[in-house]
Amino acid sequence: MRWGPERLDEARTRFHLWAPDRDAVALLCDGEQPLAMERNHDGWFSVVADAPAGTRYRFDLGDLQVPDPASRAQSGGVHGWSVVPNALGPAAESWQGRPWRDAVIEEVHVGLEGGFAALGERLPALAELGVTAIQMMPVAGVSGTRNWGYDGVLPYAVTESYGSPADLKALIDRAHGLGLMVFLDVVYNHFGPDGNYLNAYASGFFDEDRHTPWGAGIDFSAEPVRRFFIDNARMWLTEYGFDGLRFDAVHAIGDDDFLDAMASELRAACEGRHIHLILENERNDAERLRRGYDAQWNDDFHNVLHILLTGEDEAYYADFADHPTERLARCLAEGFVYQGEASANHAARGSPSGDLPATAFVSFLQNHDQIGNRALGERLTVLADRDRLRAATALLLLCPQVPMLFMGDSAGSRTPFLFFTDFHDELADAVREGRRREFASFATFSDAQARAKIPDPNALSTFAASRPQPGPDAPTWRELYRTLIALRRDRIVPLLETAQGLGSDVLGDGAVAARWQLGEGAVLTIALNLGSAPVSFPQGEGEAIFALGDAGEAASFRAWLKR
Repeated sequence: MRWGPERLDEARTRFHLWAPDRDAVALLCDGEQPLAMERNHDGWFSVVADAPAGTRYRFDLGDLQVPDPASRAQSGGVHGWSVVPNALGPAAESWQGRPWRDAVIEEVHVGLEGGFAALGERLPALAELGVTAIQMMPVAGVSGTRNWGYDGVLPYAVTESYGSPADLKALIDRAHGLGLMVFLDVVYNHFGPDGNYLNAYASGFFDEDRHTPWGAGIDFSAEPVRRFFIDNARMWLTEYGFDGLRFDAVHAIGDDDFLDAMASELRAACEGRHIHLILENERNDAERLRRGYDAQWNDDFHNVLHILLTGEDEAYYADFADHPTERLARCLAEGFVYQGEASANHAARGSPSGDLPATAFVSFLQNHDQIGNRALGERLTVLADRDRLRAATALLLLCPQVPMLFMGDSAGSRTPFLFFTDFHDELADAVREGRRREFASFATFSDAQARAKIPDPNALSTFAASRPQPGPDAPTWRELYRTLIALRRDRIVPLLETAQGLGSDVLGDGAVAARWQLGEGAVLTIALNLGSAPVSFPQGEGEAIFALGDAGEAASFRAWLKR
């Protein structure tokens, strides 16, 4: 058995539902009488019905009517009718993707862009800038019309307010025509708080003995559960043509065998194509990067640079507040900062990563989490000195780790990116008040009056305020990004296949130098000073390829390439 509707021909569809807790299930097509589904021995129900594309349907459990958990599209939201899909059509045979070393990623929120069609209109400008991949925050079915996407409850569907499945496929095809890869953020560690009905008929989907921040953990040892998620990942890659997936918070999945099996199956299903599998993993588990995954989001890179740029050391930044310069040096040379050590907020975590290629790490100065999980959603353009931020941007785009931007970065946007949802009634109250309690330990929001100024996630104005607008010096920022990305593309990317750290040195408070062995015997040297005191930069070997500021002074940067 498989999840989701199975088109047999133009008129007929086979429907499936895993409902082991139920003795009877009926298919209800809009305007038709319920049709009893046949139950087999392992909890699957199925039936064939006259249901062409566009037919609205749901499952009748007797005491409850529920959408298809593997619905490809919804009518009326996640509590409404599921819709039998049209075929998406074949992918362009000429597009086989791009190698991972080419990746310069921009993370985007489709809703803030105005939907799939509107995002498609912005792609030529991104390609002209030199971006080679967009990474969409989750687009799976979620309660309401606006959400970050991590509250998804229908992983196979697309959010109605963004457009149709065909609109998403057209966006991907347009990106490929411009030479852009398209990645998707998928959430397989939990379901959102509104619209998930699985517990009503398939309690075995969850492991009540394993707890996560979102409730009972998902039981990946159950074969129907494993298939639910692996087939979902295959759908995005093979039917829509995504070039890669970023797996959210896999540390909350807690099943490495599942992760390894999924990577192996996805690569086999996409043989002959460049596909890229990216992890978010607080465990800093280097082994997964040796077992089928291309890279991991390197929060360590962001965290230590944020401290050096802003001086902030509260919450998770406390783990990096002592000796941040030394931590940056280790990050550049070896990837992870934490490789088995304990920290202020965590028990020992991480594993040695120095043997991994530099491209096994996705680096960023900010992303949706690092901006949006701030109470007021401030960007670094607001928090940091402009010249130091420019030097840090040069490090991001010229070091061999794979760089990721956040929407608005290249225009120097000063617009906040806030946490937003579209919940109602008691859930809306709980989310709003929970959000404000979250910041009670921060000095700035220690009293209730200050916390009351934190924007209501459910207010339409919170969503509207998060649309990135160009900053006052947008042309200057765009030129910096364009120059750095072109330099990376022309001088560094061709040598990245075997990029490996050669070591790093602390030059002073906030100042480091690092070297990498690249392909063809080349060596890249970078020196950076984000501190306030002058330092002596090393005499770099080879050609000086980029510079900012006076060498060794505050907010300065130098890069050399020896061939």
